[in-house]
Amino acid sequence: MQAIKVGIREFRTHLPQYLLETGAPVAVTRHGETIGYFIPSREADTKGDIVALKAAAAKLDALLQAAKFDEDDLVSEFRSARAQVTKHDPRKLS
Repeated sequence: MQAIKVGIREFRTHLPQYLLETGAPVAVTRHGETIGYFIPSREADTKGDIVALKAAAAKLDALLQAAKFDEDDLVSEFRSARAQVTKHDPRKLS
């Protein structure tokens, strides 16, 4: 498996992401030179995430059908709510 190269500041800033999500070794660099490696002890659990996402999608489909609401209605309502938020305070979406 190929190591991902990142600068020390990048690694420090996004440490939780590298610890929990990456699953690949990380070569930490300083001024372009490798100063160390982070090698995760286990791979990220993406299979569990995919199963959870599929379950959430099935629940959403069931709720939409029960409310006689389709995806177009959902997108339309989302856009309307988003427009209201940005009209009052555009910083809320940044």
